[in-house]
Amino acid sequence: MFQLKRLSKTCARRAVHGYFTRAFASESTVNVPRKGEKGIRIGTDKGCEWEKDWEDVQLVCRKLDLPCELIDLSREYWNRVFEPSLRQWEFGVSPNPDVWCNKFVLPPTFWPAILIRTRHYATKSWSNFVTGPRPKLLRPTGLQRALFPIGHLTKPEVRQLAKQHGLSTAERPDSVGICFVGEKTKFNNFLSSYIPPNPGPIVNKLTGKVVGEHSGLWNFTIGQNARVPGMPEKMFVAAKDIESNTIYLVPGSTHESLFSRVLHVKDFTWIWRDASPAGIDLPEGCRLYLMHRYRMDPVPCTVRRTKDNELNIACDQPQHAITPGQVAALWDDDWCLGSGVISAAS
Repeated sequence: MFQLKRLSKTCARRAVHGYFTRAFASESTVNVPRKGEKGIRIGTDKGCEWEKDWEDVQLVCRKLDLPCELIDLSREYWNRVFEPSLRQWEFGVSPNPDVWCNKFVLPPTFWPAILIRTRHYATKSWSNFVTGPRPKLLRPTGLQRALFPIGHLTKPEVRQLAKQHGLSTAERPDSVGICFVGEKTKFNNFLSSYIPPNPGPIVNKLTGKVVGEHSGLWNFTIGQNARVPGMPEKMFVAAKDIESNTIYLVPGSTHESLFSRVLHVKDFTWIWRDASPAGIDLPEGCRLYLMHRYRMDPVPCTVRRTKDNELNIACDQPQHAITPGQVAALWDDDWCLGSGVISAAS
């Protein structure tokens, strides 16, 4: 059997998928390019720079004498990722489109392959003897065929290898932001091209006073500096009330209203479906580690499962800006157990 383990923080974001991107794919020698969502455009802005990515793929493959093929998944991406994300943003939730892409778009494309090489910082163990109780199989249609050829390396080491091999992507900067928005487009401007304005009040949570007006809940994220003009100090988003279409602010980035200790997750997906952690259904729960934000250090927590199959995750210490719509991943030491979408925090 094999198990998926974490070797660095970066694998926590997307531990299992076939994403093709930049220097990491160059060293993994994945021969399927990234999504190619070329149908998504706004005005004259190019949004996703898939053409540049495809050009880099071809350059690397020619350098390494590898075949490559362009697969257009724009229709699947639009239907399964982009439109659902728009609906979430419109209702004030902050989704994670990359996770939906990994779940709904890429697997049907990659799983027919015999083996899949990815650029993720993870590794698998095929040993039949592991510490602690672990099931014998992961999902029969997926991870058995995934290979992690750079799982034993760090990102700087991967870039150095790419440089040594003369690959054009060795010095390419990391991508930031959401892929279909692009790095030169303001996120709010992008969404305004698809979602009609829905004005509502911006309220000081401490005084109840209306201090401004917003054009839509999607323009703000929990913990964000609201940049409201005329305020004596910086105000940060503490809550979004979907029913009243209201944004609530508090002064300062360390206000207690910006911190939560308990988060709730519905429809949690376990990597080992038939072996959830021991004690999770007991009143005392089980002890695990949580990551609810990209590149954060795992934090200790107690996890309990309700009769409705919802997970209540109580962190040992208050956490800053836990955001509904984002993904919570649970770990048992360096074992990734699974993830789910945060529905609420308190």
